[in-house]
Amino acid sequence: MNETKEISALFTLIDDPDEEVFSNVSERIVHYGTGIIPNLENLWETTPSNDIQSRIEMLIHRLHYTDLTNDLTEWRDSAYHDLLFGALLVAKFQYPELHTTPVIQEIEKIRRNVWLELNSFLTSLEQANVVSNILYNYYKLKGTEIAYLNPDDFFLHKVLQCKKGNAISNGILYLVLAELLDIPVKAINIPRQFVLAFFNNDTDPLNITDNPQSKIIFYVDATTGHPFTHKDVEQYFKRISVPPVASYFKPLSKKRIIQILIEELAKCFDTSDLSYKKNELKQLADLLDN
Repeated sequence: MNETKEISALFTLIDDPDEEVFSNVSERIVHYGTGIIPNLENLWETTPSNDIQSRIEMLIHRLHYTDLTNDLTEWRDSAYHDLLFGALLVAKFQYPELHTTPVIQEIEKIRRNVWLELNSFLTSLEQANVVSNILYNYYKLKGTEIAYLNPDDFFLHKVLQCKKGNAISNGILYLVLAELLDIPVKAINIPRQFVLAFFNNDTDPLNITDNPQSKIIFYVDATTGHPFTHKDVEQYFKRISVPPVASYFKPLSKKRIIQILIEELAKCFDTSDLSYKKNELKQLADLLDN
């Protein structure tokens, strides 16, 4: 962006010790949008003061965050919620310069490898075994516990780069592949878990009016790709002393999946110096309620 007289004047006030002045200056700079980021980056490089550099970094973060808020609002209001695009938007919270094309290309490679092993005569369990074999054995995807120690475990592009994710990020990758391959897999609402369910081929999982559990053939642990049974789920509910009501077996909407991803990611930023990121993520999650 060409540096106008107003921009130059605003930049000279970034170091103003009066917080009210700096707040007004910040609002004016953010109003310019992400086009002003190269100017801020140039200012950062020529500024010797660490305090001013910190203010510039926060301004750049605010600009990216405002842009992300607008993109997520558009995604929320679109007629079709593309799960892959939603997950990549979440990754842009931490990696605003993320290039999505390499991610899409990598997923297409995996999809093709799975597709080559599938045929119309396979049972649902055989289909699941093909997906899991390619994803977890051939592709070497690993699963980690959700420990909130490493935000990268929640970001799809990092999962693909490091071949390691948690149940939510691995599960989203599995769901994206399943949708591309027309395999009826959905995430369901089991408490304290992110569980994938294989539904009957003749069932529309999003239009089940009653007893959704009866339409599920088996489940998949997204951390490992291993299938498990209805009996395993019943035992889990007994262990946590929660009755297995029908709503727990209804498929989660894509909007709700992305909301869960954001809510869980926010728990990675519990320290006082990063609490602003936790609050921003909560705001993004709340945005998806509207």
